[in-house]
Amino acid sequence: MIIAIIILLVVIIVFLMLYNMSIHKKIDTFNNINQKITSLNVLQDFMDTISEEKSADSKIQKINEILIEKYDIKYSTIVVYDGAEYIIKATNVDEKHWDTLKSLYQEPIFQDSIQTATPKYITVEKEGERLPYQKMEFGRAKSAMFFPLYIDNVYIGYWIIESGKPHDFDGVDTTILEVVRNNIVAVLKTLDNQQVIENIVRDDLFTGLKSEEYLYGEGKRKIDKYTTSAICMFTIINIIDINEEYGRHTGNEVIRKISELVKQNIASEYVFVRYMGPKFVIVFSGIEIEDVTDFMNQLKQKIENMEVEQAEEDLYEDEEAQIVKPKINAVMTTYYKGTAMEGVTKKLEEYLDNADKKESAVNYI
Repeated sequence: MIIAIIILLVVIIVFLMLYNMSIHKKIDTFNNINQKITSLNVLQDFMDTISEEKSADSKIQKINEILIEKYDIKYSTIVVYDGAEYIIKATNVDEKHWDTLKSLYQEPIFQDSIQTATPKYITVEKEGERLPYQKMEFGRAKSAMFFPLYIDNVYIGYWIIESGKPHDFDGVDTTILEVVRNNIVAVLKTLDNQQVIENIVRDDLFTGLKSEEYLYGEGKRKIDKYTTSAICMFTIINIIDINEEYGRHTGNEVIRKISELVKQNIASEYVFVRYMGPKFVIVFSGIEIEDVTDFMNQLKQKIENMEVEQAEEDLYEDEEAQIVKPKINAVMTTYYKGTAMEGVTKKLEEYLDNADKKESAVNYI
């Protein structure tokens, strides 16, 4: 009888062990599925952030905030090498620790990770210890995962996540985080192109206007507050004749005077840039073409009624200054929010370049 009871107990214990293992396996499976769902949601949030009309820097900061929230990370820092120095692109760590975070590439413990493009996990064993890269701090981080970042096999920086608890990342699925790391790289690559455009925007020497590149960055964000906008490109069709007959300084003065006239006649919410050479672009944000038709015809008339005196630098001794009158040709179309601004301006430019050299009107395409 006792033997039967012992056997029964052993069977029950074995059954409970197997059941417990089964439950544990299901929990692991559920956690993996949950992590994968989280990663898909994070990726969607990344894509939504990229498409927002914000600066590249604010986008990468928001992406870091998404990582912190979705993965319940205590600290997350993205550091990028810009060709001259390491720059913190996004972090939620206090600024007093930034110098340490920007110098992690120099730490021996991470150098092998950078060389092999593999993540590195480090942790302390007890509360009194500190991580190898911590020089002055004790209480902030007790475990960390370091991910080197590469674009097309070129090392560009790193992403480091930190926790205030020892061994906090022991059970983390690194394959999921590596997918996140790859998504960060993809985002950085996309935003790098945006930042190039933002950084090459310049003020034109003669007019004080923004250059063409402004249309594709900050200007576009301003324009895309509206669903549609009327966009006009015009060119000074007799600028070459003015330069040749009256001198280049006079041509520059014509360009400057036209810029001043247009600025004085358009509202501040509209975007006005010097596109290239004698070409200019006005974007009437949120306005339909038919609502600015009369205005553009009136503006064209004002420009062509201007009288610009020949520049003193272009006069020979005792020569009397001549009066110069510009002529323009203009073309308009509708710009739709979210479409390629450069495609629209290219279409307008092609029209003006291929138009009859004597054409002087306000056209629509």
